[in-house]
Amino acid sequence: MKQSEKHIFINGKIFTSDETCPYADSMVTEGGRIVWIGEKDSMPQEYAEMIAAHPCTENGSSPVTDLKNRRVIPGFVDAHMHPVMLADFRKKITAMPPEINSIEDLTAAIKERREHQAPGEWIEGWGYDEQGLLEKRSPTRYDLDRGCSDSPVSIMRTCAHIRCVNSMALKMAGIDRNTPDPLGGEIERDENGEPTGVLKENARNLIVPLMPQESVEQHVDNLLELGEVLISQGITTICDMGNLDSSDNIPVYEAAAERGFHQRVGVYYMWDFFADDKDFHIPEELFDRNRQIFAAGLKLIGDGSISGRTAWMNRPYYGSDNEYGISVCSDHLVETAISFCRENHCQLSMHAMGGRAISRMVDRACQETSWTSGDIPYVRVEHVTDPSEESIRKAAEHGISFVSQPIFPYAESKSYLTNLGKEWLKECYPYKDMLEAGVCLGFSTDAPATYWSDPSDPFPGLKLSVTRTAADGTDCGKAQAVDIETAIRLYTIGAAQAAGFPDTGMLAPGYHADFAVLSDDILNIPADDIDKVKVVQTYAGGRCVYNR
Repeated sequence: MKQSEKHIFINGKIFTSDETCPYADSMVTEGGRIVWIGEKDSMPQEYAEMIAAHPCTENGSSPVTDLKNRRVIPGFVDAHMHPVMLADFRKKITAMPPEINSIEDLTAAIKERREHQAPGEWIEGWGYDEQGLLEKRSPTRYDLDRGCSDSPVSIMRTCAHIRCVNSMALKMAGIDRNTPDPLGGEIERDENGEPTGVLKENARNLIVPLMPQESVEQHVDNLLELGEVLISQGITTICDMGNLDSSDNIPVYEAAAERGFHQRVGVYYMWDFFADDKDFHIPEELFDRNRQIFAAGLKLIGDGSISGRTAWMNRPYYGSDNEYGISVCSDHLVETAISFCRENHCQLSMHAMGGRAISRMVDRACQETSWTSGDIPYVRVEHVTDPSEESIRKAAEHGISFVSQPIFPYAESKSYLTNLGKEWLKECYPYKDMLEAGVCLGFSTDAPATYWSDPSDPFPGLKLSVTRTAADGTDCGKAQAVDIETAIRLYTIGAAQAAGFPDTGMLAPGYHADFAVLSDDILNIPADDIDKVKVVQTYAGGRCVYNR
């Protein structure tokens, strides 16, 4: 099937995410876009004649495809993930179930990895969560040393805001008892003042300059593999929310696209690594959002994570009377980022999980008038775990979008219970309140910063938003549940609007013909079965790019 040719899809249960026309059974694509959608009985005569003249075939040679009464939804838009990081992490030690269930398992995995490489070569892993480990604590330098002492080791926590390193890595970085905490970070220390190897928030970056960088070719190969995984999950559009270093991902995506990478991508630059670079510049043509790969804007990190007890909260963490988390972002970073985005008319993304961080970012953004064109939100706030009513109201009034991750409470409920307690957890991620206030809200996964073995899978997040029940049965606040149609909209058109993707996330005339054919009718199955749904076909630009 060529994108330029007309193609007719019939006999589907199509959910469009278009509130003005939510359901259809047929649609017509041409040039990679939808040109007509509706009920077959009311389609234009031209298309009816095409159907009569061209019987459906199994091999796709006919310009007519029978959807066989399957449920069809728009392609998912994951508006916040780190695909290049995720693609690379897939090659490292995965420090979560089912492979790793304890610190002893992690130590053994490090030891095994060391046996297959030379001394002095870095050993890396990702994904641990203290509450998912048998010991219910973070690994330390000494645990990692037992796995390997003659090579540097770095294991990133699931949230990507904390890393644990071994003694050799600390020594290489010059970190000892006399090293001061960096601004917006913490070098965790034991009762004797010695570093434990746990580096929180900005302290995690002290190791980065020493770590090996993969070549562009390696990144591209890894990204192409990941792209096929995302397509198999129905994900056709993504945002790359930046790296933990100053590398540029756009050349990686462009090279991958030349080799068949299907997704459209909005790329954000982590401002921490560019704010003081006077030569940093994004060519104007890269801001064109009609490109497959475009520069969307800048990203700021305002605080940490709930599961790591570093999100900057309005009240103390459960079990403490003075532990509020960490404010990570300096005023200098905020002001220079706003200046850059205003001058370049691009989006500013602000990571803020805790209520205090959310208020700080929203209040500062509200002092500005929109600097972006059309309906693109000039500021988007990421995660938005524990917002105040005032922050929600201000965001709605000023056109600030929220991009959130329902997979977090679904997969990390043990850590949330430990750090927040039962009642506070139920108040988090108040999606219903956000929607009723009129906030532009979109869903995503933040993969790989998710304690889930398949972190980019959209279906567990859909399930949480409808059931408000975590994977382990924890009640996550049923008063904030939304219906499945709303949840799908938030993962398609809502995410596209929050991130500013044009003509994306909805099955309507003029929109990109990106859609997924599902194994089950997700609109009419028990909510507890939502995470069991699979994608059987994915279409990008009207062309079938995945068949299960």
